[in-house]
Formats: sequence, structure tokens, C-alpha cells
Amino acid sequence: MDAEAAKFIGAGIATLGMAGAALGVSSIFSNFLTGALRNPSAAPSQVGNLIFGFAVTEALGIFSFLVALILLFVA
Repeated sequence: MDAEAAKFIGAGIATLGMAGAALGVSSIFSNFLTGALRNPSAAPSQVGNLIFGFAVTEALGIFSFLVALILLFVA
């Protein structure tokens, strides 16, 4: 296998983390919505946790994209 081909395969595999981040964000928001519909009075107190979970999950997705770019253009 050529080194250039291995670089593209590795970058493609590294982008799977973005799919995981998308699944994580959808899970966070669906669970928040489920909990908010069950107990609407407690929903406003959980918005901070919602935003924090969203930010951490998206940061991991961006990190996997960064790893893919590093594999493509630096390594």
C-alpha cells in the first residue's frame, strides 16, 4: 500500500469521530427534551448542563476533524 493511500484511509477513519459527535449531540438534546416534557418545572435549571454537554461533544467532533486535517496535510 502506498503511503499516500494510507494517509487518506487514516484521515477517513479519523472523521468517524464527527459522526460520533453528531450522535452524541442528538442524544443529549433528545434526553433533555424527554426530561423537560416529563418535568417542565425542572427544565430551566438543566439548561446549563445541556449547553455544557453540547459544547464538550462538539469539541470532540472538532478535535477529530483536526486530527483528520493533520493526517492529510502535516503527516
